[in-house]
Amino acid sequence: MKVYDMLIVGGGPAGLTAGLYASRSTLDALLFERMVPGGQIVNTEWVEDYPGFGKIRGAELAEKIREHSQSFGLQILQENVKEVYTEGDLRCVKTENAEYKALTVLVAPGGFPRRLGVPGEAKLNGKGVSYCGICDGAFFKDQRIMVAGGGDSAAEEAHFLTKFGSHVHMVHRRDELRAKRILQERVLKNPKITVIWDTVVTEIKGDTEVRSVLLKNVKTGEITEQETEGVFIFIGFKPNSGVIRDPVELDQDGHIITSRHMETSIKGIFAAGDVRSQIVRQITNSVGDATVAVVAAERYIEALKEKGVK
Repeated sequence: MKVYDMLIVGGGPAGLTAGLYASRSTLDALLFERMVPGGQIVNTEWVEDYPGFGKIRGAELAEKIREHSQSFGLQILQENVKEVYTEGDLRCVKTENAEYKALTVLVAPGGFPRRLGVPGEAKLNGKGVSYCGICDGAFFKDQRIMVAGGGDSAAEEAHFLTKFGSHVHMVHRRDELRAKRILQERVLKNPKITVIWDTVVTEIKGDTEVRSVLLKNVKTGEITEQETEGVFIFIGFKPNSGVIRDPVELDQDGHIITSRHMETSIKGIFAAGDVRSQIVRQITNSVGDATVAVVAAERYIEALKEKGVK
């Protein structure tokens, strides 16, 4: 069976950038992506914070990154990866159709923000519904913003969004926030934030963009409608870290913990992008992760080949 230098799991910005650097360094690399290359940005209407492009549609940026990566000879297979595991000095990837072996594996399968699952959420995603304040906050300058959630991310993002919105309403199903105490205090002391307690969003309304939300008080059952231009949902993020079969070190939220060289607790398996434990989830840090990971992996590969492993 052929042994590749590197197998890359995931075709988002991190995976494609890894493929670019690996191929450019003449590593024999193969990338697996179960859907269209580009990851989450394919479903993002506009990207405004990727250097050099100003404002660009997410699908267009994804296509440019893919083209650039393949211009150096990167091979991309449209296959669903079932698991990543070790076999002696080799690292293996099992898909629905076959098994592949390599000296290293870069895991970059990303993850996905948890959805509310209410009417209007999917229809208005990118049209007022967002899961990233840093990405989309600037689109809501002097507009009304609603934040769903009560944990650390919701508190941090609600505070951040006050830089843009005229006012931020924070909707939480309990009568106290779950966020760290310092974050709670920051929210509760901010005059531009109003917390709506014991309440959940039941519907997001609008034709071509968000106009209002329906709210339900979980204690009284009362339904109210509130006008808003933006709905930011922060009820958790699910990283796709379960793809690694062998025990690997994770943080409390299931993200993969890496060294500064992006190596996981398993030698020869590296991680990059949203699946990795870090402070933000942005395209820019995903491509940076991937760059570091490939450089580190290349050194690891050289050391293995010096030992006679091929």
